[in-house]
Amino acid sequence: MTLASIPNPDLVVSSVDNNAHWNLTNYRRHGFQNLHAIGRYVMSIRSPRVLPLRKDIDWTIGGRSDVARFLSVPHFSGFVVVRDDRVLYEAYASDFGPDRPQAVMSITKTTLNIMLGRCVAEGLLDPDRKIKDYLPEIGTGFAEATVRAVADMNVANNYSEDGDWFSLEAATGLRLSPDDGMELTIRSVLCGITGDDLVNRTGHVIYKSANTEVLGWIVERVSKRSLRSWLIEIVEAAGLEGSLHIICDREGVPHLGGGASLSPRDLARYGLLFARRGMGVDGRRVADAAFIEETRRNPGPSWPTPREGMYYSRQTTTDGTWIGHGGFGGQYLLANPDTGTAVVYMAVFENQSGDDGDIYPPLIQMMAKLAANK
Repeated sequence: MTLASIPNPDLVVSSVDNNAHWNLTNYRRHGFQNLHAIGRYVMSIRSPRVLPLRKDIDWTIGGRSDVARFLSVPHFSGFVVVRDDRVLYEAYASDFGPDRPQAVMSITKTTLNIMLGRCVAEGLLDPDRKIKDYLPEIGTGFAEATVRAVADMNVANNYSEDGDWFSLEAATGLRLSPDDGMELTIRSVLCGITGDDLVNRTGHVIYKSANTEVLGWIVERVSKRSLRSWLIEIVEAAGLEGSLHIICDREGVPHLGGGASLSPRDLARYGLLFARRGMGVDGRRVADAAFIEETRRNPGPSWPTPREGMYYSRQTTTDGTWIGHGGFGGQYLLANPDTGTAVVYMAVFENQSGDDGDIYPPLIQMMAKLAANK
């Protein structure tokens, strides 16, 4: 007797908007809070030693109108302001909390800033060499681009974040694979990306999550270390209390473009690595301080309106002072090395697109002001 199976309900793709079930508007908030249990392939990493955080609440933060605005919207999940080992302010939605993990999406990309910086500092990687020098098997979409251009989201190719992203989502087990029965992998998708003239002539960022996956592959190859070992080192340097959960593909390659889930406090602990210019707990250096300064002072292309004054740089966004990154759903991580402060805002938009570009400029401005105050 043969028992019939059905498609996994969480991963079924809607015929209406081409989203997996967990990412539909009625289910997205649950999906974000449980993505580490929904994905087909997930890795979890926990630190043996924890950075303790003590409350030292500054009540004036909660009294600010710009803060209150973002804590009152329906998509709000969590908000944390930390400096050194002190929690200056935190607030959470009724269905969330300081220790609850949530998918942080593209904030995951910032791990590449740490990895690239170390590889450059150790002489393993030259940012001005071409991708094909490190990955001869890569397709025409990246072969002739430099590592620097890929890191700065400064490459034009045929990959589209609005369409080709779904291939990466299938490769990482976040939606059902195509009906032809072939299971995709991250690196098979990357090798299939094509391009001709890769020069960015727009004058602005051309945002592509595939760039991050290419850089992770290069880091693994030049360092002769698995991405898993890099992530273990980052987790232990940050002194995370809970687990870093990260989506992988069926070959075990971590989805660095957007697969991490962290609690708000642990995302803040991670952000403090940038606020401390790469210094981890117990004096263990995990990132190169000079590379972080170069990230701030010598950025790549600018973001278009309405994010004037912001630039993409080595898998982060910066205005020359703070370093940060957004994540699908309306969330942001921002760190200011001049004040040693990290600010976390976690959210889940429940509109059809799952995002709203107009929300970021005032959100980032609010977070930057808080991070700049000593």
